[in-house]
Amino acid sequence: MLRPRIIPCLLVHDDGLVKTVKFKDAKYVGDPINAVKIFNEKEADELIVLDIDATVQGREPNFRLIAQFAAECRMPLCYGGGVRTVEQAKRIIGLGVEKVALSAAAVEDPTLISRIAAEVGSQSVVVVLDVKTSLFGKQEVWTHNGRKNSGKSPVDLAKEAERLGAGEVVVNSIDRDGQMKGYDLALARKIREATRLPMSVLGGAGSLQDIGALIKDCGVVGASAGSFFVFKGQYRAVLISYPSPEQKDELLRASLPAAAARA
Repeated sequence: MLRPRIIPCLLVHDDGLVKTVKFKDAKYVGDPINAVKIFNEKEADELIVLDIDATVQGREPNFRLIAQFAAECRMPLCYGGGVRTVEQAKRIIGLGVEKVALSAAAVEDPTLISRIAAEVGSQSVVVVLDVKTSLFGKQEVWTHNGRKNSGKSPVDLAKEAERLGAGEVVVNSIDRDGQMKGYDLALARKIREATRLPMSVLGGAGSLQDIGALIKDCGVVGASAGSFFVFKGQYRAVLISYPSPEQKDELLRASLPAAAARA
């Protein structure tokens, strides 16, 4: 049986590694390349790198920095930020990146999903859904680093991504970003029930117990986190961490039995 993945997510702002809270107040936490080296040593399952400036600033991906990430990274790497064309996606894959993440561009022009998939393969196309809940409880996908409301349902967009040939969907809760109080499990379940695409969930993880709760609820998924892997203690001192192989095995043994039937 496939195993859940535990995935650090690195946010890049002005070429530095930052962490946000509800997509705001970016705090500098270090050099992103150094973080990649540490996650190499800790044998992370996978790595997501998101440039949070590119789309907002209307610029193309930073290919120089992407090449540095790809050269250093010894685990599967997913990059997102500013990708708006097939040519950009092909160039990123050509640099040695395994997956290209689409967000605003996929929402604004869903055909981009199928056009990129036709060139680099569905397995390399990831659609990121950044979700925010309104005062009335309605969940919608926002783009441009949480600045622009698409007015579209994350469930509908996940279904559309699957239909158009995406290989994976990442569900990111803006409301829980940086809170470290647990994932939005209800949202994760909705997406899990709506599509059979491989799914990763981001936003809110603050402990291994939170990761275990996600796996119990949704089965074989990618459990992604930012703050949990870069902060330590109540004062959020910067310390990059990742569970040991023994911790991961124990977590999966405890979490998977209840989820196996839904995997």
